[in-house]
Amino acid sequence: MKRRTLTLFAVGGAAAALVVGCARKQHAEKSEKSAVTTLTTPADLAIDRVLQEPTIAQPVFLNFDERGRMWVVQYRQYPYPAGLKVESHDEFWRVVYDRKKPPPPYDTLDKSAFRGNDRITIHEDVAGDGSFSKTITFLDGLNITTAVCRGRGGVWVLSPPQLLFYPDANNDDVPDGPPSVLLDGFGIEDTHAVANSLRWGPDGWLYGAQGSTVTADIVRPGIDRAPIAHIAGQCIWRYQPESHRFEVYAEGGGNTFGCEIDSKGRVFSGHNGGNTRGFHYVQGGYFLKGFEKHGALSNPYAFGYFPPMRHPAVARFSHNFIIYEGGALPERYRGQLVAIDPLNGEVPLTEITPRGSTFTTRDIDAVVRSSDQHFRPVDIKHGPDGAIYVADWYDLKITHTDNTGGGIENADGRIYRVRAANAHTGVAPFDLTKKSSSELVELLRNENRWIREQALRLLGDRHDATLVTPLRDALPAATGQFALEELWALNLSGGFDEPTARSLLKHADPYVRLWTVRLLGDTGGVTADTAQALAALAASEPNVEVRSQLAASAKRFSAAVALPIVRGLLVHDADADDPYLPLQIWWAVESKCGSDADAVVQLFRDGTTDAASLWHRPLVARHLTERLMRRFAAAGGRENLLICAELLDAAPDADTRKELMAGFEKAFEGRVLPALPDELVAAMIKAGGGSLALRIREKDPAAIDEALRTMADPKTPSIDRLRLISVFGQVPAAPASAVLVRLLHDNDPAVRDAALGAAAAYDDANLTAAILAGYAQFSAKEKVTAQSVLSSRLPSATALLDAVEAGSIPRETIQPDTREKMRLLASGKLAPRLDHLFGGKIAAQPEQVRAEVARVLGVVSTPGGDPYRGRTQFEQTCAACHRLYGKGGEIGPDLTSFKRDDLPSIVLNIVNPSAEIREGYESFIVTTKDGSVYSGFLASQDPQRVVLRDMAGVSITLERAKIATMNGIGRSLMPEGLLSGKSDAELRDLFSYLRTTQPLVYNPRVSGPKEK
Repeated sequence: MKRRTLTLFAVGGAAAALVVGCARKQHAEKSEKSAVTTLTTPADLAIDRVLQEPTIAQPVFLNFDERGRMWVVQYRQYPYPAGLKVESHDEFWRVVYDRKKPPPPYDTLDKSAFRGNDRITIHEDVAGDGSFSKTITFLDGLNITTAVCRGRGGVWVLSPPQLLFYPDANNDDVPDGPPSVLLDGFGIEDTHAVANSLRWGPDGWLYGAQGSTVTADIVRPGIDRAPIAHIAGQCIWRYQPESHRFEVYAEGGGNTFGCEIDSKGRVFSGHNGGNTRGFHYVQGGYFLKGFEKHGALSNPYAFGYFPPMRHPAVARFSHNFIIYEGGALPERYRGQLVAIDPLNGEVPLTEITPRGSTFTTRDIDAVVRSSDQHFRPVDIKHGPDGAIYVADWYDLKITHTDNTGGGIENADGRIYRVRAANAHTGVAPFDLTKKSSSELVELLRNENRWIREQALRLLGDRHDATLVTPLRDALPAATGQFALEELWALNLSGGFDEPTARSLLKHADPYVRLWTVRLLGDTGGVTADTAQALAALAASEPNVEVRSQLAASAKRFSAAVALPIVRGLLVHDADADDPYLPLQIWWAVESKCGSDADAVVQLFRDGTTDAASLWHRPLVARHLTERLMRRFAAAGGRENLLICAELLDAAPDADTRKELMAGFEKAFEGRVLPALPDELVAAMIKAGGGSLALRIREKDPAAIDEALRTMADPKTPSIDRLRLISVFGQVPAAPASAVLVRLLHDNDPAVRDAALGAAAAYDDANLTAAILAGYAQFSAKEKVTAQSVLSSRLPSATALLDAVEAGSIPRETIQPDTREKMRLLASGKLAPRLDHLFGGKIAAQPEQVRAEVARVLGVVSTPGGDPYRGRTQFEQTCAACHRLYGKGGEIGPDLTSFKRDDLPSIVLNIVNPSAEIREGYESFIVTTKDGSVYSGFLASQDPQRVVLRDMAGVSITLERAKIATMNGIGRSLMPEGLLSGKSDAELRDLFSYLRTTQPLVYNPRVSGPKEK
């Protein structure tokens, strides 16, 4: 198809003046002719430049209000927030700042440093000719501001960390007062990826996106005392203004900058990777993200995620897109995906077609192509005239690394209009607020989706109860798009209730049924009659998208409502091959596994009595059976492991039990098998899953002999040897002691460490002698484990003290908790020797703690520090006990969700670890009837056993019948003085890593630009 070149739209007839105004200093010599021939469109379209510098600069977001005026967010402060200092950053320029950016206004002395250059402007086509000749500034001096949206009596402004609301009751474009902070806590580590793209959903919620390289800890000021949501990376989120509800709509995605909601209410966003045009989000879904770079999904039991929409190979990336539904372009554009591609400087046209409950795409043309390397489209919207409007960042460089390095030109920017080639520009001035509510309802028939969206938004503002009865009366007979629009209008007017919903679940239009399910899910709870209707619909619904929403909403309901819906969905065997539904159904089931495990198991117990067993349905057999067992096994603890036994008992046949056992094995891939309840061991053996480890627990002599040979054989895979060693540590067998002696000298360090840990279960002089003989060659970690084992019994502790007195083991290497355990043995029999060797117990004095806290805070509060070197510090100092971003030990609390930006608290917790002991990590001292002493936190317990885990990572399983005393000791197992030997530079490095909000790429590429 032939292509048209850009026409420069004259503002007040001054085309030449506009050309001069847009001139850029590095290519000011461009002629007017070259300036207008850099953009081309297909022959059936035309493109006009309607705004440009100096009127606007760095436009990052645009939309239109109910009067057809264009609102533009000018991101002039990017990339650095005003008033903040960079303390450290990683390779991707995820920054740690010295403090938090407060909300505006910034016109007081104490806030003046935070006044930035961002601006929100309003551009009006007063002549109705498309010229946008009138410009006013709504807000100036903003600081890292990405989106604006009118509604509910004012203007919503997204200026991370805050979502702000500026009241403007009289619509005079002058705020009635300072803004209210409705949400706080959006991260600004990477101003290339902050929260963005406000828009109203048809449900009356305000939707937005968050990019990949920031995090958020959301609070609602005046409502919440602590964050209600932690968001690590990319997502679509939403906020309900009337109820003040906030939630993550869907987690994951690309570097999400953009949020599209099409005419059926589906949610989409672009992607910054290649070979796709973006993501189709479903409510409550988990989606692909850069896990190494951005961290894991929030749900460790998701056991899967959705990829972006399938697309032929294509260069990255589609930053944002719309599904064109404006009604003013030629027919071939209707319903197609129109994307913006800032990296390649074009606006692709993409066919989007259903693929089960989601979509697939392929490129068919380009709406705009450019020969100007500065053309960087960053936002795209429908206009009131049905045309497409594109915001052009207009810069040679678009990657954040280049921009943070000073490569950005921040005085430029353009807005373009793409229209039908034969269309007139502009529309006559209008004001939808002057229309009555019934007239707004009539506008819901308009072909232009923008008109319908504005009408819905205004109906949501009015909440007009007089519409309820006529809308309810009209809905049953309504058809097509207007039926769905009427449902949305009814909901926004306050007329959606359960009796209405039950009737609409039978509506002829599938999207009315879909949205009825979704709106019921948003209420959180329904009556028994409605629950029954939902379950019946799940079993009979012919439309795959409606079934997808039923699965999404089931996740939001209580188990009593959700599980019958799940049962209904499971009868649709064809959905086993759908791209989305199997995982959606799993997520609905999984959401009840923690709170309603018995009900989940009962669902599948009931299934065994059906003529066609639920277990044998393709959705269950292929997608749920393994995941269900894996979920409870991975969660661990006696209660969950007993549920694993129940599932095995409920399984109807050998094939099902085999799948369940596969899920159990998958839960412990790369992990050592824990102590298992006798009931589970019996169920596994009965199920034919009598693995070697299980038969050892049954004290099978042949199994014990085989296991000892297997774990002693260096040719056996390491993980298999570790599992068997762990079992012999939990279920002692006398012949294992001699093998453990040999394994203390194994070439595999993991085997050596595991053998040391298992030795804690054996009172064997030969093992004690072997540990002492090999002590000098042990690694630092192995020495700590050895001390833990030797200090548990009087004979071995005595031998350890003998070695210290003889000088074969340096006195200074003995850990404080080792000394304390020995002090308790045999009612203090070793105390005199301990006092002689180490002195009496001297607790740190409060003034010493305060001085050390002040010293460390003084160092780490100053800028500097390398997070990569800090990661090495963490691995050496903390990782043996604590996990961060999925790496490290499991002895102490996982620090990933810890509030690590609160420097005073985290410094105090390290300097004085007993100041605040996290629930579940209280320390216990257990003495057994044979005089042994063990310390640690309570890893698990049941009526028969107690499992303690100490600071060395040694877990000891103790039979309750053999325990003499078990007492809390009121202090942390974590040693004091961890920071006392570190230099100022080391402290800054460590805390720069501790304050990172997402994982560092383990082997960073430290040279060359990093595109985002």
